[in-house]
Amino acid sequence: MSSSFKIPFKGRGHSYSQEEIDLVVEIMSDSDTLTQGKYLQLFEQKYREFLGVDHAFAMSSATSALEIAAQLLILSDEDEVIIPSHTYTSSAYPFVKKGAKIVWADIDFESRVVNAKTIESKITNKTRAVVVVHLYGYIADMPEIRQLCTDNDLILIEDCAQSLGTSLGGKRAGTYGDMSIFSHHSQKNISTLGEGGVLVVKNPKFAEIVPMLRHNGHLGYQDQEYYWKPAMSNVDYPKINGNYIEPNNYCLGEPQCAVGSMIIDRVDSVNSLKRSRAIQFIDDLAKFQQLIFHRVDNERHNYQHLVAFVQNDKRDQFIKKMFLDKGIQCVVQYYPLHRYPYYIKHDLGEADCPNTELFFDSMVSFPFYETMKNYEIEYMLESTISTLKSI
Repeated sequence: MSSSFKIPFKGRGHSYSQEEIDLVVEIMSDSDTLTQGKYLQLFEQKYREFLGVDHAFAMSSATSALEIAAQLLILSDEDEVIIPSHTYTSSAYPFVKKGAKIVWADIDFESRVVNAKTIESKITNKTRAVVVVHLYGYIADMPEIRQLCTDNDLILIEDCAQSLGTSLGGKRAGTYGDMSIFSHHSQKNISTLGEGGVLVVKNPKFAEIVPMLRHNGHLGYQDQEYYWKPAMSNVDYPKINGNYIEPNNYCLGEPQCAVGSMIIDRVDSVNSLKRSRAIQFIDDLAKFQQLIFHRVDNERHNYQHLVAFVQNDKRDQFIKKMFLDKGIQCVVQYYPLHRYPYYIKHDLGEADCPNTELFFDSMVSFPFYETMKNYEIEYMLESTISTLKSI
């Protein structure tokens, strides 16, 4: 399908350096193990240093990190978790699987993410946790949200799948929450070979058991005389507040961890490149009122995606002409979750989210990735101007 587009909406966010490729080949050829090895330890160490946190654990995906976060909450069917409806489905369904009732929060129309006001209106005496999604690469109003959760004794979970490297008030995204998750999926600004994620936890007790939950319940025996007796390793499952938590297999392989330990060094430069390109693109379209962008010229936004609201119900016409006349694959993203059959079948189809409905029904997302050439961006700009003039 992508071959029919001059500029496709790619499923890959960046390229790899020859050094990174060579390292993967070396590990494939010579590494003693392809999982649970030294590169896992290195990746987690560099992540801790990058964020300035004490506990970070590499996972097979951001979804698996959210699965463990949901497990650690020990949820019942009486518990409510507040989550924006305008996000990717894995922000929500792990909590559904663990028995919680999802209460959908609306977004702020300008920023396209939740804020303290949209969250506060959803809090009840059954609320246990709040999931804040820094969608499109923009970090939400975390000082206010952090205070709101503290005042109401709520667990705060940051979904930083798209916001690695952003910051607000001198703190990185992912350092405000009690737990935070990150994604290194193929589309992200940096990717660990297609899939991968990280779970950050503040609670030291959680940090002790996450490695067990990630790796099949494995842990070492205490005071073994011989490494093979009674077995090479023990298998158990831990308790939280008297509740046992079942293990999983959410490990990230050594080649992926090795790549992650290298590409994290260029997060800020990739973010800076995409932000500068986004700001230039937005400014070059400033006189065209048909498109409303979210312009943030600082480290609060990394422009994981470049999105706009299309005025006057012209979104579908705009996308169609960009495709048919210009060969540019613009898309729409993040169908309101409460509209999906999955959530409707879980009796979660009701939502009071007018900004979410309004924004999604007229939003457009442009192709936007690190490897775009300058001439491609120029062509997309010229095509956008021409299309806007024609609709």
